[in-house]
Amino acid sequence: MGNDKFLARSVGVLLGLGLAGIFILRRALRLTGRKDNGAFIEYFELLPPPPPPPPSAPLPLSGLTFAIKDIFDVEGYVTGFGNPDWASTHEPATYTAPAVKVIVEAGATCIGKLHMDELAYSIIGDNKHYGTPVNPAAPNRVPGGSSSGSAVAVAADLVDFSLGTDTAGSVRVPAAFCGILGFRPSHGAVPVVGVTPMAQSFDTVGCFAKDPAILRQVGHILLQLPYVDVRQPRRFLIADDCFKLSLIPNEQSVGAVVRSIQKLLGRQVLQHVNLGDFVARTVPSLKDLQKEINGGSDLGALSLLRTAMQILQRWEFKLNHEEWLTTAKPDLGSATAARAKAALETSSHLVPILQRIKDEARYAINDLLKNDTILVLPTIPDIPPKLNTKADSLEEFRSRTMDLICIAGMSGCCQVTMPVGEHDNVPMAVSLLAKQGSDRFLLDTLLAVYATVQAEDKAVVDQHSNLSNSNADAAESAKEKGNAAFKQKDFKKAVSHYSDAIRMDANNATYYNNRAMAHLQLCNFPEAESDCTQALNLDKKSVKAYLRRGTAREFLGFYKEADEDFRQALIFEPTNKTASEALSRLKKLLYD
Repeated sequence: MGNDKFLARSVGVLLGLGLAGIFILRRALRLTGRKDNGAFIEYFELLPPPPPPPPSAPLPLSGLTFAIKDIFDVEGYVTGFGNPDWASTHEPATYTAPAVKVIVEAGATCIGKLHMDELAYSIIGDNKHYGTPVNPAAPNRVPGGSSSGSAVAVAADLVDFSLGTDTAGSVRVPAAFCGILGFRPSHGAVPVVGVTPMAQSFDTVGCFAKDPAILRQVGHILLQLPYVDVRQPRRFLIADDCFKLSLIPNEQSVGAVVRSIQKLLGRQVLQHVNLGDFVARTVPSLKDLQKEINGGSDLGALSLLRTAMQILQRWEFKLNHEEWLTTAKPDLGSATAARAKAALETSSHLVPILQRIKDEARYAINDLLKNDTILVLPTIPDIPPKLNTKADSLEEFRSRTMDLICIAGMSGCCQVTMPVGEHDNVPMAVSLLAKQGSDRFLLDTLLAVYATVQAEDKAVVDQHSNLSNSNADAAESAKEKGNAAFKQKDFKKAVSHYSDAIRMDANNATYYNNRAMAHLQLCNFPEAESDCTQALNLDKKSVKAYLRRGTAREFLGFYKEADEDFRQALIFEPTNKTASEALSRLKKLLYD
């Protein structure tokens, strides 16, 4: 629809433009036939000023192309905000957003507008009206949103970089899903004038790129800050509890980052933190929120922080868009409609508590990151969901993601997400986070560590791929011998064979799972628990490991821990009969 509107406008001005108009129309026709992974909603050109004559240096972004999320105003074009009813009820913009204008003036050419999630109210990347852009890094999985088209356009090499917005993860999440770089600046660092507001306490203008040098250059242009000398980080904090929330094995997700930091700066700069415990200690108003929303039931500190962000986001969304929602009665996708409805039903009575929480979180987290400290945490808790994933599973994924995303949102800090290889042939990502106002420092740090991180990741991949076929075959042979011994109920011999398999390949979760199964038969419950824990370190979705560890813990008298294991098994297999029966049994032990 956007392309048709653009062509109609082009035809309408042909007589006035002469040959120039014919050139523009031909370009429009050529671009509309281009395969773009469903990223673009409208093609046009915003051309930079002529380059200065030699010997002056060229404009800093000269020769680069970019595109923008359909949330930015461009003079003469309607800002669609991801919904056709919004587009049909709003007039063309009378000026171009400063964030777009400053990039064009720096030498880059804007070639069009990109798809987004409806009303910027999702992190998944689907859109009822315009479809789901194709994730180039994982075509059978969602691309992430709400800046879906912005991420896809970069990942598919359609542009050198793109602009998006990030309120509650809308740059960081799609960058992680598509295996590219994404930068969310400090809140307030880049003007949001000419950007349709979502929730102004969190709205930021961010950018995507594949090349860290381009991301850094674009970030510096957006920030419009004076030059300062590059500073070396004094401390890297690894958020251990956040990586435990991730279902991706820690060695795969953060291992390359840790090794890179050690190579570049030494082991002494690495420290560890339990971020949830830190937030619980330093944001006391979370307790007041907990009492208000659920009568005191125990939520983790990060989940409470996420809840505070979501309620405040709803309230501000309501203030911004209640009149339009109630008068236009737009056609919305089911998930967006549900969030919009929740926003309209939100009252102001919790706002004072939420603002206190936000103030406390901003002070505490920025104080934690003082003296050139970088926080390292997972961007998302798992690999991207598959296309057509059920709505309740997507909502559960969204909540777990927000537990990580809310840290920068509630503190105003800047954050950059970078790819760190693959898990199950799907991109993984890790984030670096710096205190509010340290955007240039963060982008400089990314550029300094990026190449080493990618080299470390490649070395691990090569090491795994170079595992000799003979060793792999021998390990599998030992496993099969263990299976045969287990069937014959010779459990000690089964343990011995499984141990041989583990010695030859210590990164196979199945071998630990099988040895745990044999240990259970021998009533070696501590050994079974240990093996299952190792299996889960390698495969956090292993239902068998949760079931067997739960069984071992139940026999050891660790009923609460066993209960947690069986509940986790049910998350991945909701109809698992063994887990359901175990929970019923444990309920009597724990509560009767």
